[in-house]
Amino acid sequence: MSSEAAAFTGNIPGNYDQYLGPRIFQGFAEDIARRAASLKPTNVLELAAGTGIVSRHLRNQVPENCALTITDLNEPMLLVAAEKFNPDENLQVKVADATQLPFDDDSFDVVVCQFGVMFFPDKDRSYAEAARVLKPGGHYLLNVWDSLQDNRFAQIADRVAGDVFPDDPPGFYKVPFSYNDLGHIVSALTANGFDEANCETLQLETDLPCANDFARGLIFGNPLFEEVKSRGGDPEEVCSTLAATLKEELGGVLSLQAIMVDAVAG
Repeated sequence: MSSEAAAFTGNIPGNYDQYLGPRIFQGFAEDIARRAASLKPTNVLELAAGTGIVSRHLRNQVPENCALTITDLNEPMLLVAAEKFNPDENLQVKVADATQLPFDDDSFDVVVCQFGVMFFPDKDRSYAEAARVLKPGGHYLLNVWDSLQDNRFAQIADRVAGDVFPDDPPGFYKVPFSYNDLGHIVSALTANGFDEANCETLQLETDLPCANDFARGLIFGNPLFEEVKSRGGDPEEVCSTLAATLKEELGGVLSLQAIMVDAVAG
């Protein structure tokens, strides 16, 4: 994928937050924030915080005196996230690369990352960095999407985009839905500073009240937008086709499946 197609810039962050957040991210965000809060941390780091969907739930659920640092490599996404907080909340917002974290060793009780690891170019290094900044016995809570086959909304979006450009199908949806080999994930974590890693499959079902809005998020709320434009396509036309297909094949219900990982630092 080109660098342009890998960037969440321009209007993408706002569309991501408005049209995708309520449909596919909120339920998993509530879950991972609840898990973090149950550990009663005093210092939490979030990686790949994006537009702050998990961040807001973390701040609501972790103890009031717990310091929360949210990071992302993409500043436009963090600008949207920052708008969700009041100036007096115990929060630091920082642009940071998950594979080269600007924090001291043993700084955090919990590190959280929702649907971000799949995009890290060097996953082993990102795991080693998470382990380094965690205190011994600290927890790395992360989740990743299960396969395209287990998340039909994404499979449909990938198929529709491919049908529009059969000679050069966009590749964005292959990235977030292709990192779900449990054995590989556990092995990578335990090889890079974690004593153990436990995985579980999470299934959620949510309503789909407006296929048009959701399709707008799936096209205009991620780098697929730039992939369509770079191929000379009209994102509005692709969005219209996708909305009709989603409505026909999914009706008013979204079934989502992800993998939750809880890794303990050595």
